[in-house]
Amino acid sequence: MRTTDPGQLSSGNAVQQQAHLVFDRMTRQIARVSKDAKPENVHRFRTNGRRVEVLVGNMSPQDANTRKLLKRLSKLRRKAGKVRDLDVQIAFLKELKIPDRQNHRAILLDKLTDEQQKQSRKFVRSLDRAAMRKLRKRLRKAKTETNLSEIDPLKVAFSRLPKTGQWPLNEKNLHACRISAKHARYLAELCPDSVDAKLVVGELKKAQDEIGRWHDVLKLTERAQELFGGVRDSALVSALENINHARFRRAGSALHSALKAISEIERRNRASVEFRPQPAESSARVAAA
Repeated sequence: MRTTDPGQLSSGNAVQQQAHLVFDRMTRQIARVSKDAKPENVHRFRTNGRRVEVLVGNMSPQDANTRKLLKRLSKLRRKAGKVRDLDVQIAFLKELKIPDRQNHRAILLDKLTDEQQKQSRKFVRSLDRAAMRKLRKRLRKAKTETNLSEIDPLKVAFSRLPKTGQWPLNEKNLHACRISAKHARYLAELCPDSVDAKLVVGELKKAQDEIGRWHDVLKLTERAQELFGGVRDSALVSALENINHARFRRAGSALHSALKAISEIERRNRASVEFRPQPAESSARVAAA
């Protein structure tokens, strides 16, 4: 008769409980953002939506409910993301202290504020009661169908990450690495009792934060260039370019450090699994054979 390692069973239960929490948090956030689409609720809606997308996309049966849920979440998350990005860019510009004789900073700030209000209205209109009721129903169904009791999300997280030294970093692949890091981090978060998972989450969060700070300035720089031209045409563009380059270097360094540390964690994790002692019953059976 096959027996189950109590440690594995306990770990599987913890992972399953954590997955349920992801669905429950998203359901609560739908209610909050539907009542009040203030910036913090929009941001949490977007973040929790991404967590559900990663969980469902990697761990749930890929049936009609999953496809429709992912499609709906993706649309809403993108709309929320536009609002969040504009909020961050507006806050950054307000705090940016540079000479602005051309008045470019004020002009850009006005345009971003107008666009933020427009995108906020679009997002709120997408939160109608019927649509949110259907979304909650699909979330409940996905929650019941998602079984992680025999899955190691940390192992899946390792497989989602790029390896160090595969290619030189540029703006395009650094942003792609940020998305991969998010996916891997959200998967690792499903292992609340794993020391290795906590270390991976910590390393990825540090890298994500640095890459995110760079990417926010990159998008703002591109917007300023569209309006005002290059560094010779605008003091604002020149200042943003300098900040962009500095943050790109920090982001690349943070990513490299995180991937290097995680590579060592993965190696250690793999070794501990390969050399894990057999349960007493299994060892006795081998000896008897």
